[in-house]
Amino acid sequence: MTFDRPDHISDLDTLPRMPAWVTTTRAETLEDVAFLSGAALNYLHVVLGRAEVPQALLRERMALRAAEVCVGFSGRPERAGELRDAVHLLRPGDLPGPAGAVLVGWKRAVERRLSIKALGRAVPTLEQATIAAWLDVGQGAPVARAAMVLEAVLTDAPRADVPALILADAALAQALGWDQIVPLLGAGLKRADLRKQGDDLRFACHRALIASAVEAVRQAVDLARRAAHLKAVAPKLRAKGAGDAVEIFLTRDAVAPSALPLPDRAARRLCDRLVDLGAVRELTGRDTFRLYGV
Repeated sequence: MTFDRPDHISDLDTLPRMPAWVTTTRAETLEDVAFLSGAALNYLHVVLGRAEVPQALLRERMALRAAEVCVGFSGRPERAGELRDAVHLLRPGDLPGPAGAVLVGWKRAVERRLSIKALGRAVPTLEQATIAAWLDVGQGAPVARAAMVLEAVLTDAPRADVPALILADAALAQALGWDQIVPLLGAGLKRADLRKQGDDLRFACHRALIASAVEAVRQAVDLARRAAHLKAVAPKLRAKGAGDAVEIFLTRDAVAPSALPLPDRAARRLCDRLVDLGAVRELTGRDTFRLYGV
């Protein structure tokens, strides 16, 4: 993701915090909530421009949150842990179930530079020409454009909640000049919001963006600290390929030892060592088929 770098010293304590008035001010009108969402997005933009923030990892965490929200729309019980399992425990040739497919779509949406081709991978049920036509619907300010795309998709395909949210977040990213998607509307909108139209939908999008931007800033600050600690302990790792393993942890929400560039036993030992050093966490609580993440 490409952003203008703000002129701050490289110190985690200088990472901007979201002002309290953004989250505590009560917005009664569309103009008020639009002002607050603009302020929230501005602070998020500044934070995302900081070199200390592991942006790929942040996008994956936000994608997991968006997938969890979208799965909840259908009344399914899967939470973050189950969604991770649905993707990471697949054997070669297996297809993810409905919940796993939602997470796969969001992961694909955030892993590549924003383009019609990349969006086609994220929502393979749609043709690229259809995706392009829907994205062209959006006009005006960033949130208004995103809301128009969301409304257009759901008008033509009322059950396409996940594709609609992915394309709405894509329209938002385009309008903000970001070259990769950060799942904000997908993580913040409620199921009832998707049935709204016009100004009601725009109001809901602004409100959702405030909540999601606040959470993204919080996650960014937390992940920046965790990433700094992982980099600090990296010289203590003696295993061959440990440096490449550290880079994998800095870009992925969850990592199985088998995904690391080491023999199986060495990979498990490295993960246990990183847990002992407080650099990564074991995410499953299981004795086998474990997943680790920053």
